[in-house]
Amino acid sequence: MGAIISSYNEVTERLKHAHERLHDEVAGLREELRLKNAELRRRERLAALGEMAAGLAHEIRNPLGGIALSASLIEKEVDGKGPARAAAVRISQGVRLLERLVSEILDFAQEYRLECRDCRLGEILGAVEDGARSWATEHGATVAIEPSAFDLAVYCDPLRMRQALLNLVINGIQAAGDGGRVWLKATAEEDANGRADGRDYSGGVLIEVMDDGPGIAGDLIDRIFNPFFTTRATGTGLGLPIVHRIVEAHGGTVSARNREEGGAVFVVRLPPGQAD
Repeated sequence: MGAIISSYNEVTERLKHAHERLHDEVAGLREELRLKNAELRRRERLAALGEMAAGLAHEIRNPLGGIALSASLIEKEVDGKGPARAAAVRISQGVRLLERLVSEILDFAQEYRLECRDCRLGEILGAVEDGARSWATEHGATVAIEPSAFDLAVYCDPLRMRQALLNLVINGIQAAGDGGRVWLKATAEEDANGRADGRDYSGGVLIEVMDDGPGIAGDLIDRIFNPFFTTRATGTGLGLPIVHRIVEAHGGTVSARNREEGGAVFVVRLPPGQAD
């Protein structure tokens, strides 16, 4: 009888542990489903917003061209530095700002047709470094890229990825300000799975863009990738959403967090490439 009771208790204990594991797995799957549904709703909202924004941008672009031409003619016709010429100059400046916004709206709304291939990060990072040089000089900041990042292989569209990483570096330069620092490093993941353009991969490449600026306010981290959200007076609020769309189109992810030492870090995960 004692053996029977002991065996019964042992089976009961195993069933209890199995039930607890199953409960935890179900809870994890429910949380994963909730996050996937939230991401799906976000993508649907962004798609609708992008379609609407693209239509508005096309409608705005046509009259903008006429305004720019008229302002330019007025500048040429008016001599000296009187009020009329000053007004024409302000109109031209305003038109250029609106043209920039329209271009960014169209860039955000377009469907990305990627031309992905295996390449070394150095091919992309060298162009990012060149593109960021004038921004760093203007803001009095320094930009550095860890040499080890250049040798890693990724599978991506080099031109699009250059655009995304340059946007992140410029964002860091503006946050760091005069005397600030922005640096970039990349590492290979060991235990992860990625997929790009129907190909299977093991591992991934993490690209981190860091700055020593003030960081991101805690209540804003979840909003910084939303279209038209910006904390800068002259910002369009489309730089980071464009980054998000480009990385997502590659089957990758991008996230942001604050560094314990101060400043912010943006982490881009891409599928790895095949070394040549």
